[in-house]
Amino acid sequence: MVTVQHRMWSLAIITVFLLCSRSCFCESKTVEVQSGENVTLLCSDFTKNRQQTDWFRMVNSSKVSCISSMFGVDGDPSFCDGFDGGKFNMSSNSSSVSLKISGVDESDSGLYFCGFYRNRHTVIGDVTQLIIKGEDNDSNAEEQGSSHMVVVLAVKIRKLLTAARKEQENTKNLDSNDLNYAALSFNQKPKKGGRSPSDRELQPHVLYAPTRKAEGSSFRAGRRRINLSVN
Repeated sequence: MVTVQHRMWSLAIITVFLLCSRSCFCESKTVEVQSGENVTLLCSDFTKNRQQTDWFRMVNSSKVSCISSMFGVDGDPSFCDGFDGGKFNMSSNSSSVSLKISGVDESDSGLYFCGFYRNRHTVIGDVTQLIIKGEDNDSNAEEQGSSHMVVVLAVKIRKLLTAARKEQENTKNLDSNDLNYAALSFNQKPKKGGRSPSDRELQPHVLYAPTRKAEGSSFRAGRRRINLSVN
């Protein structure tokens, strides 16, 4: 009973951690199956027009492994090292993606989650804790392992989303507020026999050149006028 309550509490922590992020549309759940049976994990897609979908598994409280990847909605899945298409099968439709695992055993236990890549954003989908019945594990060790997995998974997901946001922000660095303009005035030198510059008004030729403001500079952008004489 204590173990079940601890698992429910762990999943609640995951849900709160993920929902606090603007790039998550997710649910958390627990799936229990007998060793040797088949299981299908589902992940709802709320992103629409996704470009790429990935399945991941977290084991040993720290290791996150890529399982499979698929481009578009009806692309052919590709499998990462250590996962073959015989035991694992990834499929997709317009509203969800699924991961079928055939003949599960103790090594398949862990936290499974999907990720969608769309418009330069990574969106984390549903999180599922897969438990294989018949495992002969000490309950206290299992509780500690689940707690560590929750914390590490949350941290890794936050780092993933932070990196995606930074990439997006870098593309917006160059805007109208980041442009400086330098005004260059060229005073045409008079020809031989012509009037001196003091006898007539000089005609400036002004060139405006956009320059990027230096990163970290504390000076405000401004206009500078430099008078040059054309020989």
